[in-house]
Amino acid sequence: MSSSTRADWLVPTALIALSFIPVLGGTLRLVQLSGGLDIMPDSARFFAAPSGALVLHIVSVSVFCILGAFQFSSGLRRRRPGWHRAAGRVLVPCGLVAAFTGLWLSHFFPPAEHDGELLYGIRLVVGFAMILFIMLGFAAIRRRDITRHRAWMIRGFAIGVGAGTQALVGIPWVLLIGTPGELSRALLLSAGWAINLAVGEWIIRRRATQSNVNNSPPTPIRPHRDRRYPGNHVGVV
Repeated sequence: MSSSTRADWLVPTALIALSFIPVLGGTLRLVQLSGGLDIMPDSARFFAAPSGALVLHIVSVSVFCILGAFQFSSGLRRRRPGWHRAAGRVLVPCGLVAAFTGLWLSHFFPPAEHDGELLYGIRLVVGFAMILFIMLGFAAIRRRDITRHRAWMIRGFAIGVGAGTQALVGIPWVLLIGTPGELSRALLLSAGWAINLAVGEWIIRRRATQSNVNNSPPTPIRPHRDRRYPGNHVGVV
């Protein structure tokens, strides 16, 4: 494998690795719902309400994270543009279902321990933002505005994979400090989304800068006047 090929797959691989913990946790939750595993104390609240929305949320967000990671392979987009478009047709509804069901779970499911009003409000803002970003990305590609389409979809994906970053932020806190309280839990989860959105904005601005550099017109060549012959112009090479 060439160095360019390895670099091209570095970002998708990293995103899949980032999604591993939440996808694994969702899979274990589905096994618990099916009766294949004993119900743990922290999972009991999921059995106190209809589980249809939970199943939809886990499946849709897992597909959104794993399949969406491959959209960041520029080589795959160039070689398989049809695949990129087909995957996008799956990702848009999966992302919307994941966001809507996440909002539903936040509002109707019994809250977890140390979930407070602050975290509830943050989840509402993040959920509606994800819906908005995906819809704006879909509208942009319908107008053939690829630049804005990529920007909005990156923002929507950044929110969608927030659980992975939240695990990276939260696990050290639990190991070093202990179980977070209501305020610290809200801040830790918010930090996961904020980090992802900040990285997403950096990627968007970096691509915009590179595009401006690549598309900038060449510097015009100005004629040089030979002072010995005022009427003569010699082009600068």
